[in-house]
Amino acid sequence: MSTLLKSAKSIVPLMDRVLVQRIKAEAKTASGILLPEKNVAKLNQAQVLAVGPGFTDANGNKVLPQVKVGDQVLIPQFGGSAIKLKDDEEVVLFRDSEILAKINDA
Repeated sequence: MSTLLKSAKSIVPLMDRVLVQRIKAEAKTASGILLPEKNVAKLNQAQVLAVGPGFTDANGNKVLPQVKVGDQVLIPQFGGSAIKLKDDEEVVLFRDSEILAKINDA
C-alpha cells in the first residue's frame, strides 16, 4: 500500500512508530566513476525524521521510543510501511522495536 503525500513533515507517527528515510548510497566511486542506479545497493542505514510519543504496556508502564529525531539508525532490509512522497522520495514507518541499532558518531 502506497500513499502519495507532499512531504515527510505532514506525517506524525503514533504510539511507538518511527519515521525514517534511507540514506542513499554513493552513486560515484572514489575515483569519480558514476555508477548506474540499478547497481547502487540500498543501505540499511537511515535518518530518523519523526518519532511517536510511545505507548502504555499491559502493566500501565509508559514505554518511550529508544531513538529521537536526527539519530542515525540501522533498519532491517525488509519490513516497515513504505510511504511515497510527491517528489519521488520514499520514507518508511517502523515500530521502535524493529529498529536494529542506533549509530553513534565516534
